[in-house]
Amino acid sequence: MPRRYAILVLLFVLSWITYLDRAAISSAKEGLAAEMHLDDRQIGLVFSAFALGYALAQIPAGWFADRFGPRAMLTAVVAGWSLLTALTGTMSGLVGLVIVRFFFGVAEAGAYPGSARVIYNWLPAEEHGRANGFLFSGARLGAAMAFPLLAWLMTSFGWRAAFGVLAAPGLLWAIVWLLWFRDHPEGEPAPPARQADRPLREIFRSTPMLLAMVQYFCSNFTNFLSLSWINPYLIQQFKLGRDTAAWYTMVILLIGAASQWASGFVTDRLFRSRWRKHSRQIPAVLGFLIAAGGLLLTRGAVTAEGAVAGFSLAAFGAELTISPSWAFCIDLGGKKSGAVTGSMNMIGNLGSFTSANVFPWLHGMTGGAAAYFLTAAGLNLLAALVWMGMRRPSGDQSAEAA
Repeated sequence: MPRRYAILVLLFVLSWITYLDRAAISSAKEGLAAEMHLDDRQIGLVFSAFALGYALAQIPAGWFADRFGPRAMLTAVVAGWSLLTALTGTMSGLVGLVIVRFFFGVAEAGAYPGSARVIYNWLPAEEHGRANGFLFSGARLGAAMAFPLLAWLMTSFGWRAAFGVLAAPGLLWAIVWLLWFRDHPEGEPAPPARQADRPLREIFRSTPMLLAMVQYFCSNFTNFLSLSWINPYLIQQFKLGRDTAAWYTMVILLIGAASQWASGFVTDRLFRSRWRKHSRQIPAVLGFLIAAGGLLLTRGAVTAEGAVAGFSLAAFGAELTISPSWAFCIDLGGKKSGAVTGSMNMIGNLGSFTSANVFPWLHGMTGGAAAYFLTAAGLNLLAALVWMGMRRPSGDQSAEAA
């Protein structure tokens, strides 16, 4: 196996670990809230503390990956958030829990900007779609496994011990990465030559960068629901048991993982065709339209199965947009891919922060989740319109002659 593909496998495992760790808090929600006497709005604060820390640290993390290399950066952040995962299980009150989850978010912020810089360093532009699809499918598989795994761990050992167990995979990964990975290919065919990079300030001020941020806010507003409120929502709304809700949530996330593979494949096939300039745009527009339709179906669902079917469609559509979004920013950023993807992800995770708080607020104000699903559907339609104005840069850093 060429070394660059072995690196992709390691990045897939990294992505799997990130979402295994971050989705655990949603699975632990019932036991954690009961033990600490927390209501849904306080739990929303815990969820959003992660999202806020994750969002605020994106640009610094991306700059660190560009400046010092993804080997050092990813080793440090993966070890850091693994220790914070274990620490989550030792908390006894809201304040400590919010602080730990905030810094957990800060540490995890480095995962995807660092991975974007690895992809830029090691792979040609015509493989960026599949690389990002493979990377983010690991995220959804990790989250999918988290719900039934945590349900079993909490039943067997309690929610506190479960967080201690989840720290181990990340610590092991950090050791392997530090000892084996190198920032640039050695003795491997190098990706095609890039053109000169634009100044970072110029990229940040450009219309394509601003549009990328807007659409990613909309995408994360929908996607974060899978990792935060959809599991407890199924339990509370349809009176499901913990195990049943966990399996239903896993189905939604597995469909999201399949969408990531499909999106990466389509993006790269379009790149190699006469539709190259639209190779990021077409799957993204399609995905946002599908997501809006799925959310409208979820809004009208009267059974748990109907809600799962509707949100599975929404998740499939929203996940179609992830790979082209990251490929677009790598096109735009070149050697500054870490900082550029980090800035997009920062705004996207402000969408996660907003989603985590808007869901319980609208639910409490209206007595149901329909208003939230309608709002999310509207944001997806807005994002589809935004993508209509986005094109893959013609004079960017990737190889047009590849």
